[in-house]
Amino acid sequence: MDLRKLKTLIDLVSESNISELEITEADGKVRIVKSDGSPLVAALPVAAQPVAAAPVAAAAPAAPVAAPVSEPVVTGHVVKSPMVGTFYRASSPSAKPFGELGQQVKEGQAICIIEAMKIMNEIEADKAGTITKILVENGQPVEFGQPLFIIE
Repeated sequence: MDLRKLKTLIDLVSESNISELEITEADGKVRIVKSDGSPLVAALPVAAQPVAAAPVAAAAPAAPVAAPVSEPVVTGHVVKSPMVGTFYRASSPSAKPFGELGQQVKEGQAICIIEAMKIMNEIEADKAGTITKILVENGQPVEFGQPLFIIE
């Protein structure tokens, strides 16, 4: 990708309200993620997964380079997202959340909703216990396999 085009994209992300931008072209993929007001850039080969991204330092010398994030050590059972979509804790903004911190849940009990392609999918607890952590903010996009809740 042309460095002028990359610089323009970084400036657009910096000056806008968007927090993430991903562009895929024939010669590769670029992902720009805004964190603490400054964009982070990672260029990815077309066949690579985003987790295995190699940061490109020369592409944007003025911006910090994305570093691999290590997963925190987690105790308890992790409920993961079964699909890509948007995470919601309740069925509507004024409704009570399905799963709350400290709440006892039963296996099969709905604990959140993931909206995918305008379809609301209830996500159920796959283990009985107490919700000790909620790892995703309401309205946040989630990826397949992304941890959502910790149940102990």
